[in-house]
This record gives sequence, C-alpha cells and structure tokens, in this order.
Amino acid sequence: MSNTPYSVKQGWGVFAATVLVLLCLQAQAETLQVVTEDSSYSELRDGKVVGVASEIVEKTLAKAGVTDYHMALYPWARAYDMARLEPNVLIYPIIRSAEREPLFKWVGELDQVTPMFYKLRERRDVVVKSLQDAKNYTVGVVRDDSRQEYLEGKGFNKMVVSSNNLDNLRKLLSGQVALVPLPEREAREQCEDLHIAYEDLESVYTIDELSKGLYVALSLKTPDDTVKRITAAFAHLKDDGTLAKVMAQ
Repeated sequence: MSNTPYSVKQGWGVFAATVLVLLCLQAQAETLQVVTEDSSYSELRDGKVVGVASEIVEKTLAKAGVTDYHMALYPWARAYDMARLEPNVLIYPIIRSAEREPLFKWVGELDQVTPMFYKLRERRDVVVKSLQDAKNYTVGVVRDDSRQEYLEGKGFNKMVVSSNNLDNLRKLLSGQVALVPLPEREAREQCEDLHIAYEDLESVYTIDELSKGLYVALSLKTPDDTVKRITAAFAHLKDDGTLAKVMAQ
C-alpha cells in the first residue's frame, strides 16, 4: 500500500502550521509598541498608562488610524533600548539631541524643558553657582537619560544612577545624593507623588545647555507609511490647538 496519501496530508499539515506561525509572527511584528517612563507626562493609574503626553499619543494614533498598538510603562533604559533596537516602537517623551538624531524617526515636539539642579532647601552646605561647582557634589541621574549623558560628557564622576525618576528624587530626600537635575514641572509633580512640598526643594543652577525639546519618536525600522500617518496626525493636533490645550493641563 502506498504511503503517498498520508505523506501529502502530513505535508499539508506541516505547511498549514508553518503559515499559521508566520502569520502570527507577522501580526505580532506589526503591533506598534508604545513605550514611555513614569514621569510628569505619563504614569500608570488603575492599570492604564495616562498623563498629558499619553493623551496626545493616543489622540495621534487614533487620528492616524493606528489601532493595533500596546502602550506600556518601563524604566527609561529599557524603553530607550526597545525604541533604539526593535522595529515598530513609538517612544515618548524623548529629548531630541544631536547624538540621538540618527537613531530615530522624529514625529513632533511635545514640550520644551530646561533642567535645573535641585537640592534640599535645608542643605546650606550645598552651594552651586556654576556647572563646575556642581561637580563637587553627588548627583542623582536616571540611567541612559540625556542628563546622565550630558553630565558624563562634562566630566561629572560623582553620579548615582537610578532606574526611574521617583527613585532619583527619593535619593535626594534621603541624603544619598546632594543634587538632582530636573525641569520644574517634573520636580513639582514628583514632589506631589511623594507627598512632600515642592518648597522643600531649592533650584540652585539652571542647565541652559540642556534646554531641549521633548519629542514623540519612532524606531528606525518602523514602516515609512506608518511614520507618515503618525507624523501627519501629530501635526494636525498641533495645528488645531489640541496639543497646546492638553499639554497645558
């Protein structure tokens, strides 16, 4: 008796299973991963990522007709690596710098920020009147954040690295570091999150060289059509005033 009928049937079964796996992988690859960190612009509330920047991103994706996406909050270093190395990743808010320019496809600017060095107001022993002065103290930074990159480039060697913004501020409060570089909005909201008064902090030096735009960006391997649709949708929200209205909240 010939084994041909069985072999053909078996072959078709293997083929069908392979096609199914490939289709599943393709669907997974096409899902847009939307990543951010815990900050004054985004946070996790009742299992959902919310915040002014998150609202803008969701409105942008809706207008662009992008419905297959997964929004998640990660430590900054992980979110940054995902957007830098993987296909179909949207990251926000991310500072746009000369070093990062070729690493992403840039969608649009959410906000402008200027970090300042903050100390505890009660720390009279911490005196900073220049960037050089700040090098004398321990500085708290977030791993792979643009502020860490900048300060390393300026020769700071007393940095203490945290995985997220709140841990960074906690180290200031506990005395593990003497300074943290934060924009005012971020400082105020983090103080609220930790149930302390913003007035307990004191800004001692503005880091003008770090005055940059915060952007929405896409990974390099995101399809051009997706990039065009998302970029156009973001521009529309900016032009009709939605961006400014939401970010002012």
